[in-house]
Parts: sequence; structure tokens; C-alpha cells
Amino acid sequence: MDYIEKNLVAGESVVYKTRLHWVVMIWLLLEAVIAGAIGLAMCSEGFEASESRDAHDGLIIAGVLCLGLAGFLIVSGMIRRRATEIAVSNKRVVIKRGLVSQKSIEVLLSKVESISVNKSAFGRMLGYGDVILRGTGGTFETFTRIAHPDEFRRQVQQQTSAAETR
Repeated sequence: MDYIEKNLVAGESVVYKTRLHWVVMIWLLLEAVIAGAIGLAMCSEGFEASESRDAHDGLIIAGVLCLGLAGFLIVSGMIRRRATEIAVSNKRVVIKRGLVSQKSIEVLLSKVESISVNKSAFGRMLGYGDVILRGTGGTFETFTRIAHPDEFRRQVQQQTSAAETR
């Protein structure tokens, strides 16, 4: 069960959920590919040298470490993406970041003054953007690289309207 479902109050239900877009992993994947290629090259050279009786154990160890780094980068990107939860309920907007140390932001729908979406050209093509949520009193929170930001905004607006008519 996710953080958001565990922390619902009585009479509250999740209306819409989204996560960070996969684009948050682009740089980590690029770094992992580079580290993996270097690791494979080092391991290959080390094994070829060991066949000719030259001692290159250090090259093999460095190659394995580079491959381990590539795996770590991929796993850390996946964890970062999965550790962020974004949801709209019938009472509030909830955003939780982090796995070990967590930060959660909860804004009651009645306190939402405005919500805006900023998308770059790539964001428009790939379906991600930044959402800026302004609460009463001038406080605002920015959430970057959210998947389906327009739908998220629409759901917040729809729930805000529904809460006003209750």
C-alpha cells in the first residue's frame, strides 16, 4: 500500500494519481551506459591480457566496479521515480517524495488559489511538465517533471469546484 492510501482521512478517497515522468532517469541512464561501456571494455581488456599471461587483475576489478556503478545508477533512478507519489483526493492534494527520508506536502482543496503548468518543447512532446500549486497566503510549491501535468491540473480544478458546491 502506498503512502497516500495509508494516510487518507475518514471520507477521503483518491481521485487521481501520477508519478514523476520517466524523463527524470535520462541523465542517470546516460551515465549508466557510459559507465557500463567503460566497465565492459576494461573487463574485456583484462581477460584478453590474462589469456596472454599478462597480469591485469586490476583492470578486471576496475571494470567490474564500473559495471556495478552502472547498475547502481539505474536502480537509484528507478527508486527515485517510484519514491515520489502525487495524488489528488476529494479533500486535498498530496505529494510525497523520498524513501528513507520523506517530505510530504498536503494542500487542502479549499486552500488552493491557483495551479499552473509549465512545459518545455520536449515536455510537450513527451508528456511531462512542472506544476506550480499556489495556496492561500502566497505559499507555492513547484513539482518538476510530473507525468501528465495537464490532467493533474484538470483533476485539481475539478475537485476544487466539486468541494465548493458541497
